[in-house]
Amino acid sequence: MFTRAIVRPPGRNFADGLTTVELGTPDYTTALKQHDAYCRALQSCHLELIVLPPNDEYPDSTFVEDTAILTQHGGIVTNPGAESRRGEITSIEAELSRVFPEIKSICHPGTVDGGDICEVGDHFFIGVSARTNESGAQQLASILDTLGYTSQLVDIRGVQGILHLKSGIAYLGENRLVVIEELADFDEFRGYELVRVKRGEEYAANCIVVNDSVLIAAGFPEFARQLQGLGLRTISIEMSEFQKMDGGLSCLSLRF
Repeated sequence: MFTRAIVRPPGRNFADGLTTVELGTPDYTTALKQHDAYCRALQSCHLELIVLPPNDEYPDSTFVEDTAILTQHGGIVTNPGAESRRGEITSIEAELSRVFPEIKSICHPGTVDGGDICEVGDHFFIGVSARTNESGAQQLASILDTLGYTSQLVDIRGVQGILHLKSGIAYLGENRLVVIEELADFDEFRGYELVRVKRGEEYAANCIVVNDSVLIAAGFPEFARQLQGLGLRTISIEMSEFQKMDGGLSCLSLRF
């Protein structure tokens, strides 16, 4: 059960952040409204929010997930793959130090983005991507081992259309793994019950389980029906402005 989450509203220069997609320029006012709705959804799932102030120094800083990996046994501060984002970890580390007695860190030349890390019970999938390199992935695997977790590296550098591993997978619990078709045949995911995302709805794969609910991006009715058919309670949230900046639901919070 999650009890808290760290969030940070987008700053006024949100549109100056990094993106690999061409979906247009995000509207700042709409982004704020969508972020507020996201926060209210977390609160409806009984989470207490730690709301950090917008940080205009870093346009991507609303995507707090990339700066840390939080486990029941400790917190790990990352070293984001995009150099322009590395300063974001300073304020996150300060906040996490209030919660965790010891904070581990990924060190240069290793890079890790939290969006590449998928927790599956006591096991972690670590995506090796354009943002998480092999050095960072191996460092993280070693840290997780000291905390009592197993892990597995998943190389997604040849997969088109996704920036991070969690752009294409999500864990629903009970051995169920949401996957896009491009990842469905990966050996690493054998043994799981796969919930395959219909082509054209790939963005919906980035969903998050928060206690008794699954938060999903609005506008993907087939995926919503799939989850509801499994008996899962879903909460749909408009994410259009964050999608324009390569962001998904998991990106906007650190849940613990």
